[in-house]
Amino acid sequence: MGPELEFDTDFTQFVAAHQQALHRTAYLLVGNTAGAQDIVQTALTGVYQAWDRRDAWDSPLAYARKAVVNTVSTSMRRRWWGEVATEVLPETASTRSTHEEVDDRDALRRLLASLPARQRTAVVLRYYLDLSEEETARAMDCAVGTVKSATARGLAALRSGLSEVTP
Repeated sequence: MGPELEFDTDFTQFVAAHQQALHRTAYLLVGNTAGAQDIVQTALTGVYQAWDRRDAWDSPLAYARKAVVNTVSTSMRRRWWGEVATEVLPETASTRSTHEEVDDRDALRRLLASLPARQRTAVVLRYYLDLSEEETARAMDCAVGTVKSATARGLAALRSGLSEVTP
């Protein structure tokens, strides 16, 4: 096997093993499937371009996760996502699902999507991906204190929003 084929095989195996986790992270950060797919594709393109330097990385997954976070951050600054807030949401086929767990997850996802990007990123990395404060700080390229304050504010907003949503 030549070096180029081995290079591509290693990257392909990495993507196969971690693409779903990266997509879930991106989805929680941007709030929609299509946007998450675009984010992961863009991030993995950058990871592929740097793949020959992977031996210097502490963890290729951590590097890819940071690429996803940076891509989300960059895209939110540059691009309009085409969403327009409306006062009244359109009616759905049913007024209430019989599965309360689905409703609870949806309410939490919506509240998460309403958080400012830095708070949402801190909460997702800390509590969904279960990263330490230090790992989160590295992924967000900020100080640990920034992670602590963004996480605290994000959790406070989620608690407040959940108390309004749930009876």
